[in-house]
Amino acid sequence: MSFRSLFSLFSSDLAIDLGTANTCVYARGKGIVVNEPSIVAINKVTGRIEAVGREAKEMLGRTPGNIVAIKPMKDGVIADFEVTEKMLAHFIKKAHNGKMWVRPRIVIGVPSEITQVEKRAVKDSAYRAKASEVYLVEEAMAAAIGAGMPIEEASGNMVVDIGGGTTDIAVISLAGIVYSKAIRVAGNEMDEAIIQYIKKTYNLLIGERTSEQIKMELGSAFPLDERLTMEIKGRHLIEGVPKTITITDEEIRESLAETVNVIVDAVRVALERTPPELSADIVDRGIVLTGGGSLLKNLDKRLREETGLPVAMAEDPLSTVVLGAGKMLANFELLRKISLD
Repeated sequence: MSFRSLFSLFSSDLAIDLGTANTCVYARGKGIVVNEPSIVAINKVTGRIEAVGREAKEMLGRTPGNIVAIKPMKDGVIADFEVTEKMLAHFIKKAHNGKMWVRPRIVIGVPSEITQVEKRAVKDSAYRAKASEVYLVEEAMAAAIGAGMPIEEASGNMVVDIGGGTTDIAVISLAGIVYSKAIRVAGNEMDEAIIQYIKKTYNLLIGERTSEQIKMELGSAFPLDERLTMEIKGRHLIEGVPKTITITDEEIRESLAETVNVIVDAVRVALERTPPELSADIVDRGIVLTGGGSLLKNLDKRLREETGLPVAMAEDPLSTVVLGAGKMLANFELLRKISLD
């Protein structure tokens, strides 16, 4: 038995969706082993990592001076190199139950309009986190595979992947991307819009965790069947004391309107730029929505109204990208075909 085949017994290939909001890790043969927020809490005095992922998210906006909660990814790409590397190393170690000698092959999903420098940064981070080989694939492509779309056929598939930092829109045919656009407007932008709206309307300051909850509970892209309300707490700007107010789904829809319009327009532009033969396929097959941002209530309805096309939601929108990248671990031919160099 050669060393190589002995090594492959312990093969520990991973697929990673390194997202702005969440990082998912898929281990070959095991499925998704890590799904946590992309946040690291660091002690500024000692430089030690206090918490990663879910625990660090609990600390957002609540840390004392010597601890900072950092989100190392911005708009789908690495903003803080060192912290990303530490975070990756932590998640990879966690995926292998703490075994440190493992050197996995890793497939990582990246936004489609990523620059050479940004690609380099992702690869370097993974190599420093002890990867033996690193393959980058476009998130939209991974999402299409994860959503079970027949991407290797000669017909048009359109996928809209709305994440935390970026919205990736792609038209795919014959395992290649015919048109792709990544706009840096997605879930985080929605959270920010809610914060600004509540500040402007009620003079109330809320944190990003609260605004994310509001988005999840009340946010919508198209009028809902029944009215929803929610009590929120924050700090009043003028009086300077904590306050509770009640908001409605209508207000939140209004606050999100601009962000949603940007996404809808990008989908429209993508449809305009698609070659006619593939457009015909998309009319039959429709658009597949995926990514955490696609969970916004009635977003599928809104796109249906605006484009007149059928719109379907992927089965498990939050993990489509990582599942797609995971499928590529088992299909090396496909991976070679579609990985970015």
